[in-house]
Amino acid sequence: MTITIAPESPLSPDLDLLFGRHVAAMHADTPPESIHMLPRADLAREGIDFLVMRDGTEPVGMGAVKRIGPDHGEIKSMHVLAERRGEGLAQRMLDALVAQAGARGLARLSLETGAQDSFAAARALYARAGFAECGPFEGYGPDPNSVFMTRML
Repeated sequence: MTITIAPESPLSPDLDLLFGRHVAAMHADTPPESIHMLPRADLAREGIDFLVMRDGTEPVGMGAVKRIGPDHGEIKSMHVLAERRGEGLAQRMLDALVAQAGARGLARLSLETGAQDSFAAARALYARAGFAECGPFEGYGPDPNSVFMTRML
């Protein structure tokens, strides 16, 4: 397994499976009004660093850091293919996103994830990485289906 993580365009056609799975997972048990993922095209905008994890040439994971303030960023669209989970890839992607945020001079990194049981593994991953629950941040309001987390870099 040769895993690489690098900035890429979210519009690359070979990312269709990743985005399809991500969208399906977000809609699986979350009401539409509580889905806060960005449309794929929006991930290509200025102020967003989009990273792709590949095993050789195959895309197996993705994630983005969106600048939401002068020194504050948000993790968006982090996803690893279900059949590749349990290999430590999500931790590697999260580490890369945290490093990218630090390289961009951000001092704080936040995220929104689901409150449902299906997001328990993600919440545990973030907690192990030093993220702690917080209130809603930039652009969010209270939502019973959301858990907000943050950490200083």
